[in-house]
Amino acid sequence: MRQPNILLVSSTGGHFEQIKKLQPLLDKYGGVLVTEKSSVDNKADHYMHMTDLKDKLMIFKMLFNTIIAFKIWFKEKPDYIITTGTMVAYPFYLLSIIFKKKFIFIETFGRADEPTVAGKMMEKHSDLFFVQWESMKKYYSKAIFKGVLY
Repeated sequence: MRQPNILLVSSTGGHFEQIKKLQPLLDKYGGVLVTEKSSVDNKADHYMHMTDLKDKLMIFKMLFNTIIAFKIWFKEKPDYIITTGTMVAYPFYLLSIIFKKKFIFIETFGRADEPTVAGKMMEKHSDLFFVQWESMKKYYSKAIFKGVLY
């Protein structure tokens, strides 16, 4: 029986710091880390273009990121996609639905009293949906609180 292949995906900054806490999963089972290319030296296996909802070029960057995501997907062949968000995770979220792979969303530690746009969108098809604050359970029907990544 082959080991599961894990894809850890996050944007830069705090999301990346949180997802790095799951490095022991990659060490044990195998897989790769995907993040955005930025001026910060984030060590990852694959990089995508940085964008957000306020970016005027967001649609174009997301289209380009989707192409990159397809390349990563077919190279790495993930069984599990785990993300702390945000925009960089959308193409992988959609691919996990299309290819029926397990998708695990971890709501950011930075939100203790309000749901994120990413969380609201990705909860529906998430196989597991974790929040890092007990108070966040009221916003999500599938929320599981097990503590924090930090």
